[in-house]
Parts: sequence; structure tokens; C-alpha cells
Amino acid sequence: MTLHQLAQFRRRALRDALKTGNISQTARDYRVTRQTLHRWIKRYDGTLESLKDRSRRPRGHPRQHSPTEIAQIKRYFGHNQKLGLVCFWVRLKEKMNYCRSVSALYRLLRRLELIPPPKKRKRKKPKPYEPILLPGERFQMDVKHVPGSSLVGSLAGQRLYQFTAIDECTRWRYACIFNELSTYNAVRFTRQLLATFPFEILCIQTDNGSEFTSRLQGATKASAFEAFLTEQGILHKLIAVATPRHNGKVERSHRNDQERFYEGGSFFSLQFVNSQFQRYIRDSNRMPLQVHGWMSAAQKLQQYRDVL
Repeated sequence: MTLHQLAQFRRRALRDALKTGNISQTARDYRVTRQTLHRWIKRYDGTLESLKDRSRRPRGHPRQHSPTEIAQIKRYFGHNQKLGLVCFWVRLKEKMNYCRSVSALYRLLRRLELIPPPKKRKRKKPKPYEPILLPGERFQMDVKHVPGSSLVGSLAGQRLYQFTAIDECTRWRYACIFNELSTYNAVRFTRQLLATFPFEILCIQTDNGSEFTSRLQGATKASAFEAFLTEQGILHKLIAVATPRHNGKVERSHRNDQERFYEGGSFFSLQFVNSQFQRYIRDSNRMPLQVHGWMSAAQKLQQYRDVL
């Protein structure tokens, strides 16, 4: 029932009450209390507006800014306009024993129009993404630092590195953990990937890390990893500097690894962590994915194998 319909209902009830003169019977007919009818009759001035529900907003608050405080804040702000919000809040606490939160001060300054509203950020227009239609057409490759909190025993204090490659078409992943971040291990990992993946790999996309390329170091000679890809006839695609979102699929998979594998785990040797990790990778490739209509990456890859 809308406010207008409710006001019409109340007007009918009080007109019947005034016409019959029997408040109790009218209250029973309209299923309201006598006190409610008396209140409606007292409020009614001949217009429907008088019978509509009024605002229940509190008229005041025990901790609202008093007129004296508002005047002091205006005066202090006039002399400290160049201070940031937090610095101005601290200044008020020192000068006038201001006891409210910084968010309350911000709302007051906005209400008094002493500070401008926040600037609206321009929404980035999504660029059209190049669709990948075949397995192996492009792999995303990246390295994740294994968290030191999960390394115990002989691995305590050491650094381990997880090399990961994900096929953009099927989301099938291959990963391995090494104890050194180098182009040698990048080549070694790529050899393992080529031996494991059942399709030809045409392109590998990486960031600008020194384990993949020496471009940022000013070297004119290709790195060992780049030379190996050229030897295998694989295109090496570098993403823009400081834009990990361009390798979003492998970056997102690293966050899943952190949450599902490393957190709460303890690993005492490189052989042990790799054996556990390979089991985890096999299970993750069998997990259903919404992008594939709840088929797993392994099932999607097998589907392409059956067709091709």
C-alpha cells in the first residue's frame, strides 16, 4: 500500500467515525485501535497530506556538533586550509579537544561545503581482447615467490620460486618449483612444459623479468630463454612494463595457489614441496571452471584432443 492509498484509508476511517459517532465500532471495523483513530482525527486538517506518515528521522543526536563547535571549526579551517584532513583533525584535537572521528569531521566539512566532493575517476574502457581459439596458441608464463612462512627445516630462510604456465584457451596449467631464479631454470621449465603439453606451443607471453629477458638491463644480446624460444620456433611476447594485469590469468592462478596450497602448509625439502605441488596442480586442472560451462581444464583439453 502506497502512502497515498494509506492516507485515503485513514480518511475513510475517520469520516465513518465522525459520521456514526461510535469510535469503538469504527475501530473494530477498520481493525485499528481507538487511540489510533483519535490521533488521526486530531491530525486531520482537511488534506490527505496530514494523514500521511511523517518522517521518523531523529531531530538530534547526543554527539552531534554543537553550534559553538561548528563556529570554531570554521574559524580554524579558515587559517588551515592547506592542511590535509587528517592533519586538520589532529590540530583540532590539540586546540579544542575535538573528540569525534576523522570521518565525522569529513562529513561535517562536506556538509558545510568547505571541502570539494571527491573527484570522479574516469572508468577505463575495456579494450577488445584477442580471442584464443586453439590450445597452445598462447601461454602465459610467470614466476611466484614461495612464501617463506611455509618453509621449515632445511628450507627455512631459503628462497624458492614457482614457475607457472597457463594455456589461455583451455586454462590448463603446468608449474614447478625451483631454488633459483634464472634463465637456466626458465629454459629448464619450458623444456618440461613442451614435453608435457600435448599440442604445439606457438607463443609464450611473459613479463619483463630478468629470468625471461635482458631488455631492461640494456643488453643487446638475447637472453638464454629468448634464444631457446627462437630455436624452438616459439614467439616470445612481452607485456608492457609494470602492467601485471596483462598476464591476468596466471596472476590470478598464483593467488589461488597462495590461498589453497601455501597457506597453512609446511615444507621441509625441495623434493617434498614439489611432489605435493604436482599433486595439487593435477587436482586444480580437474576443478570445474565456469568459463568452460563447468568443465575442467583437463576435460577441455581432452575435448580438443578428441576433435583434433
